[in-house]
Amino acid sequence: MSFDREQFDADKIKNATSLGKDEELQKLALELIEKSDKHYHAYQWTWLDLPIIQSTEDILAAQELVWKVKPDVIIETGIAWGGSIVFYASLLQLIGKGKIVGIDVALPQKNIDKIMSYPFSDRIELIQGSAVDQSIVDLAASHIKEGQTVMLMLDSNHTHEHVLKELEMYSHLVTKDSYIIVSDTIVEDIPTQEHRPRPWGPGDNPKTAVNAFLKGNDRFVLDEYYNNKILVTFDKGGYLRCVK
Repeated sequence: MSFDREQFDADKIKNATSLGKDEELQKLALELIEKSDKHYHAYQWTWLDLPIIQSTEDILAAQELVWKVKPDVIIETGIAWGGSIVFYASLLQLIGKGKIVGIDVALPQKNIDKIMSYPFSDRIELIQGSAVDQSIVDLAASHIKEGQTVMLMLDSNHTHEHVLKELEMYSHLVTKDSYIIVSDTIVEDIPTQEHRPRPWGPGDNPKTAVNAFLKGNDRFVLDEYYNNKILVTFDKGGYLRCVK
């Protein structure tokens, strides 16, 4: 076996493209997600003992992007149990720099205590409030110093209106060659989840917000490689790369 990394990476890009074009395979992946969600499959996983309610493929893809960009600041809207914020903080600890700023309207003290119990908790800043409140946006932005690299992760209220506001209010903070990851764009592509009603659904969700945002913003494009290669994903069409 020849360990040619350049050829290996070239093959990855080629195969990701074919994955994205395989309509039958994409349909099967959606069906798997739709059916497994009825068993709350996404709720099965933890990161360092904290629930991280995401697809395992999306977790790995986020890891790749954080390692690639090596951001000074990650802003995440939506904390829930805290698994993802601890995940990002642990990656930043491995990189050796950076902080994660997490925002949520609900921050129970027991969740805060657990999130801040890790030896790298000095890389975590928690903000309680609505992510689309201008004062909260300003507070998050105050953690960014001039010249720092910034990533954005959106995973809070998944209505079109809310996600579009988040994109409009935070996207200017994201730096060139960095990324926005918008979670749960899959809501547009699967039937209404009747087993757990939500105020969002087909026609009103993160993917419709992303589509509207991209029509009026030339700083971001859909990252073809990541949106093609992820298969069992909640975030198809939610990986945005900052190009200027």
